[in-house]
Amino acid sequence: MRIDKCDLIETEEFGVGGCGLSREVIEAVVSFHGHFCVGLAIGIRVGDWVRREFGHSEDEELVAAVETDMCAVDAIQFLTGCTFGKGNLIFLDYGKNAYSFFRRNDGKNVRIAPRIEKNETGVTYSDLLFDLQEQRKQLDPNDTEGQKRIRELMIDRVLRTDFDNMFSITPARIPMPEKAGIFKSFPCAKCGELVMLTRLTKNKNGNNLCKECINNDPDY
Repeated sequence: MRIDKCDLIETEEFGVGGCGLSREVIEAVVSFHGHFCVGLAIGIRVGDWVRREFGHSEDEELVAAVETDMCAVDAIQFLTGCTFGKGNLIFLDYGKNAYSFFRRNDGKNVRIAPRIEKNETGVTYSDLLFDLQEQRKQLDPNDTEGQKRIRELMIDRVLRTDFDNMFSITPARIPMPEKAGIFKSFPCAKCGELVMLTRLTKNKNGNNLCKECINNDPDY
């Protein structure tokens, strides 16, 4: 999948402090996700930073805890090697655009979140895209070309802006998650389907039920 033509692909360099990835890598991330958007660009910046500061997780050397399920997470999976399938990507359903990373061999950890306090440059994350967001509000919703152009400018700005002007980097707020375990599966007493042991719950009658069935069980 080729990135739609916009300013950000005219050069592979995004300036000091900007995204350090090549056009080819960014295109691979877009292809993996399916489209290019501001959320994915945020994930590209976070994933690029983690690759440089923590390395890449070939297996389970790194673990990520993400507080959102939006587009950025696909870029983080692609660039860091932290994935749901390997068990080293943990979803915390907080609805926050924040991401924690841990390196198992030395305990190094970090939490990356949009900057809400001004730094020495007087910039916050909200300031970064405010003018473009206001311009987009003035556009006719049916002006697809105008909407597309604003989206491209927002992506470009996310990719070029100094990382420290967009994000706060602090120690992780949670302990390092345990490694993914392998557990036996047993049948749910109601639906009969096999369920991982750690996901079964006993009802008042002592029957092991899956989460789907326990939610509809009058004896729970």
